Amino acid sequence: MSLFSAPPLFSTQPKAVCFLRLSAIGDICHAVAAIQALQKHWPETKITWIIGKVEAQLLDGLENVELIVFDKKAGFKGMQAVWSQLKGRQFDALIHMQIALRSSLLTLGIKARYKVGFNFKRAKEAQWLFTNRRIPDTQSQHVLDSFFSFIEYLGIPRTSPEWQLPLSEEDHQFAEQTIPQQAIAICPAASKDERNWLPDRYATFADWVTEQGFTVVFCGSPTERERKLADTIQSQMRHNAIDLVGKTTLKQLTAVLGRADIVLAPDSGPAHIATTQGTPVIGLYGHSNPKRTGPYNSQQYVVSVYEQFAQEQHGKPAEQLPWSCRVKGAHVMDSITLDAVKLSFKHILQDRKPDA
Repeated sequence: MSLFSAPPLFSTQPKAVCFLRLSAIGDICHAVAAIQALQKHWPETKITWIIGKVEAQLLDGLENVELIVFDKKAGFKGMQAVWSQLKGRQFDALIHMQIALRSSLLTLGIKARYKVGFNFKRAKEAQWLFTNRRIPDTQSQHVLDSFFSFIEYLGIPRTSPEWQLPLSEEDHQFAEQTIPQQAIAICPAASKDERNWLPDRYATFADWVTEQGFTVVFCGSPTERERKLADTIQSQMRHNAIDLVGKTTLKQLTAVLGRADIVLAPDSGPAHIATTQGTPVIGLYGHSNPKRTGPYNSQQYVVSVYEQFAQEQHGKPAEQLPWSCRVKGAHVMDSITLDAVKLSFKHILQDRKPDA
């Protein structure tokens, strides 16, 4: 059922719609679901997506979507490059899904009849100054649902999210040749170190699932901090694991996470990539609200201490705090116990059993 009582922006399918969502990987995954829902309902509408350089590596080849890459490191020249590619073009609507000021400045060179942004209550960094329409939604808890509110505002009926990421046969073959069946993928690194779980607990969990008959696969980017974290974890393990940290493209990583039986990850892109592949995720959350940013189809498996620390630090229950409220402290993730993660793992295995 629609969240909105007002008539939709379009009564017939528009000719061309531009989406602006540059980053991060998790939010890109949410945006894909919204864009593909629009394509399913309006197959003739031409879709252009302005996207970040790294994120484009995951979505290169996305069916019937024109990707315009913005290199934020190039600064104003990067903006000019985008504007040059769009010169002389007019969109029926620009869907402005990113609230950073840099992204809003980028919209100045994009011609569109309607520039649609977040509701005043949720828009930040003066995004409303760069839009002439705002979605009325202030109720959706999860970011993915708020993204769907954009297309619902255009005139797309609400549906359950689905994903079709552009993976090649070579990507799938890589996953099949690299990891066996009965595998658990551990993506231990979040975007900030304080959001990581403790290395010794990752190691103990990895040994425990190995003893349950699973192969452990470590995944991550080639950055020095992620390499160091993976090395620290494996140095504390008794059993061997497959180490793919820094050894995959984003598409190969997606195929690996799709082949895994379960993914363990903190608040990070891989948790959402796994969701696009239908793989259950044990999400480890402390600093942000998993009801807002957790793995969309695995909320029941999330292990979260966010609610506890939100109450302690802000004096209110999580549901009474602002939408994007975070908690602080390098000690927060210490409160996620090994037993709680094991229990979530057991719940997934139980749910996957065929009915007796």
